[in-house]
Amino acid sequence: MKTYQDWLKYADKSEQERMDFVRSAINDHKGGKAYREAMAGEAYYAGENLTIKQFEKWLYNAKGERMPDYVSPNHRIATRFFYRDVTQANSVLLGNGIKWKKEGESILGKDFDQRIIDAGLCAMVEGCSFGFFNVDHVEIFELREFVPLFDEEDGGLKAGIRFWQISDDKPLRATLYELDGYTEYLWEKGNASVMQEKRSYMLKKNISVADGEEIYDFQNYPSFPIVPCYANRLKISELIPIRSTLDAFDLINSSYSDDVESGNALFWTVSNAGGMDDVDLVNMMKKIRDLHAFTVDDQAQIQSHQIEAPYQGREAILDRLEKQLYKDAMALNTYDLANGAVTATQIQAAYEPLNEKLDEYEAQLITFIKRLLLIAGEENDATFDRSMVVNKTEEIQAVVQSAMYLDQEYVTEKLLSIFGDKDMAEVVKGRMDGENYSRFTGGGKKAE
Repeated sequence: MKTYQDWLKYADKSEQERMDFVRSAINDHKGGKAYREAMAGEAYYAGENLTIKQFEKWLYNAKGERMPDYVSPNHRIATRFFYRDVTQANSVLLGNGIKWKKEGESILGKDFDQRIIDAGLCAMVEGCSFGFFNVDHVEIFELREFVPLFDEEDGGLKAGIRFWQISDDKPLRATLYELDGYTEYLWEKGNASVMQEKRSYMLKKNISVADGEEIYDFQNYPSFPIVPCYANRLKISELIPIRSTLDAFDLINSSYSDDVESGNALFWTVSNAGGMDDVDLVNMMKKIRDLHAFTVDDQAQIQSHQIEAPYQGREAILDRLEKQLYKDAMALNTYDLANGAVTATQIQAAYEPLNEKLDEYEAQLITFIKRLLLIAGEENDATFDRSMVVNKTEEIQAVVQSAMYLDQEYVTEKLLSIFGDKDMAEVVKGRMDGENYSRFTGGGKKAE
């Protein structure tokens, strides 16, 4: 992988040499471990198991030569556990949006609630994402499209390259981000060119009818405006700790389906046909499957037998692996909560592993947000209100029983939050104020 120090060797050289470095940095990044793990994370997130996708069945003849088994079932069933795990974590932690210590719209942009969800999702799936503070909003770059150039001395991100290309036969575009500005490049049909010469991140403009648009000042940020975002302290994809268990689950589940399809049908024994090898048997089975008939010599005999595939052991190991997945992923199995009435204490206990994971995840996001605020020059603090399943009956009873010790405004907000109508708090309090006024005035209208 290329580093910031590697880039400094080319920073003052010709534009052609700079472009050569950018292209080589992209190639190194795409061949590196982090990029491969990011691609694997995206595949599993989309429900594609790369391990079982490559699994092939083989047959061997008497000479030890192998050939692909195109006859036996070869199901490749991939679960979407990783998608559920990542979606659950983001929904619980970020579903209610960000709460700012200082009220009002943040300089990070109107849609920053969605941007932090994007950043967190990419970090959990790919291991890292990047937030670019662009004047008045934040843009999120994925690790699959961004080459980070970290400083070898302090580990900080000092430069980076964003690239995109639809396919290998289409143009490659790249933007080199540096502390003092950014440059855009294009590679098309083997030719490299500069699309946009280096320019500052912030341009101040004057617009008039006579002169049109005029740029009168260029400014940059006090530090590099792109910040890495991680989902955990190890700075890795959430897939890595559970991938081997997930592969085992999918492989056994697929093999189980293969056995049910082939084992519950028929298997055949052939007598007095010693000259047949595995390839001949495969051809025989193909004819039986296609034509439901097969010819044999006068002395040969063929008999069918029916068996049922064993399932108790498979069911037990699949159940065990599924529990192991939830345990290793520190995820909440909502199916356990759905099967029967559970108390608030049981719900809280079921959430505990997920909350422990989210504590670390939240700490990473808070660090990410603080670094963006520092670049933007804004002083503020962000917190998150986690969204959790609750036993509403017990929650309501607890609030009602405590109502005599609490003020009416708090009780109203608490009850409405349980019902999911917290936004109605001001409306309800206004109605209650009106009713109290009417009580004291004999039904007269409240004065405006």
